[in-house]
Amino acid sequence: MTITNDTRQSGTAVTPNEVLAAASRLAPIIAGRGADIESARRVPRDILDRLIADGCFRITLPVSHGGSGADLPTAMRMAETLASGDASVAWITMLGATAWCDLAGLPRRSFDAIFAKNPDVIVAAVINPTGSITAVGDSYRVSGRWSFASGCEHADMLFGNCIEGTVDGVPQMRGAVLPADSVTIEDTWNVSGLCGTGSHHFRVDDLVVQRELTFRPLVDEPCIDEIAVHIPPPALISLSIASIALGIAQGALSDIVALALRKTPLLAPGPLATNSLFQSELATADTDLRAARALLYETAESLWAGATRGPLTLEQRARIRASAVWATERATGVVDTAYRAGGGSAIYTDNPLQRRFRDIHALTQHFLVRRDTMTTAGAILAGQDPKVMIF
Repeated sequence: MTITNDTRQSGTAVTPNEVLAAASRLAPIIAGRGADIESARRVPRDILDRLIADGCFRITLPVSHGGSGADLPTAMRMAETLASGDASVAWITMLGATAWCDLAGLPRRSFDAIFAKNPDVIVAAVINPTGSITAVGDSYRVSGRWSFASGCEHADMLFGNCIEGTVDGVPQMRGAVLPADSVTIEDTWNVSGLCGTGSHHFRVDDLVVQRELTFRPLVDEPCIDEIAVHIPPPALISLSIASIALGIAQGALSDIVALALRKTPLLAPGPLATNSLFQSELATADTDLRAARALLYETAESLWAGATRGPLTLEQRARIRASAVWATERATGVVDTAYRAGGGSAIYTDNPLQRRFRDIHALTQHFLVRRDTMTTAGAILAGQDPKVMIF
């Protein structure tokens, strides 16, 4: 089913609650479009237009720049809701909604030129510094190739970090904002899960970029004083990723309950829903998901409140990152339980359980929620040197 726009136009001011309500309306619709999204390997234009018109991409953008100015927990609820319908839609929306934070190191005039005139501008950002950048007069010359550029095919601007020489043997980063029409997108996104995110590679060769569209990440002060830009990016994004994991898990539970009511396993005396083992595993999975959700949002709310009081301690960062990993692991276990309970029915391509299974296991490969994060967090909590530069 193609989604038609209502009377709201892109750029219309919306409140955080209106965005959440729109996400709730959209979730069941995109759930029915999962196969289309996956086969296209990108979010279809009609869904993208609806997300834009409903303000989903600017839910956290400051009100001063046409956004809703929502806090992190609210943005996470939007992502979780969308993920209960389709994980790829939630993924590109979550990243698009927080990408403005990646550009806060720009000069204020440049930041305003990007966002104030068009609050619906979509930025696809890659943090890994796989480009090179060299000063040429008042500009920079940029070359590079960046991977995992989620949503790059529908982005208006792209952002890539580059290496700008070294100081005392330490590589120095400088990020560059690149207009979409100046980059080449390489069709590389052939993957097992999160297929609809369109996370292709992109590259530029000897592109001249104005100095005002570059900055030094983690060095230059934010040009805008908002809570989100004072939160370490790993904390902000890891919690957001975990919220998508919760949404995938909630969708999987809904799917297996619906299947259990109508499916009678081979040689079973009645529907799967009447099976005592299934009932026990369902209750356990439901409890695990509720526990993960409680921890994740308590952590996000505490982080948001604490960010107004000053920089986070290393111990606080450790607990935030550990919460994101733990919640993601619990959510993954819930999806595994639902998929296993689905039996042979779950492996068919028309069953959403197999897609949710692949999506969440693709999500767990992200470096911000991988298992060894717990080792680093534990080292910090034990008073040991974590041996990481950014946490």
